[in-house]
Amino acid sequence: QVQLVESGGGLVQPGGSLRLSCAASGSIFSIYAMGWYRQAPGKQRELVAVITSGGSTNYADSVKGRFTVSRDNAKNTLYLQMNSLKPEDTAVYYCSAEAQITKATIPYDYWGQGTQVTVSS
Repeated sequence: QVQLVESGGGLVQPGGSLRLSCAASGSIFSIYAMGWYRQAPGKQRELVAVITSGGSTNYADSVKGRFTVSRDNAKNTLYLQMNSLKPEDTAVYYCSAEAQITKATIPYDYWGQGTQVTVSS
């Protein structure tokens, strides 16, 4: 199994910054795409940013130019640098990883428990 643990959430004022981290651990053969998703109260979970093992990235239009996703493959860790935060960025942020636990198994999507980000004055 693969465990994902997010950290770095909290309360920040509008215009501020936060950096989220997601550490993957467990029986890992390989990790492919990793991504950040978020879910605000009363809304569906939505993609924020995704990054492939090769470093290609994709962002939701609402965060382009403000958020930057990155990963450290040696540490199996995913990051999300969030700048110019807005109240509408308030949500629980979840980390996801497409991972293979052995060479013989098919990749599976694993999820973290989430970390709360609140943007408010």
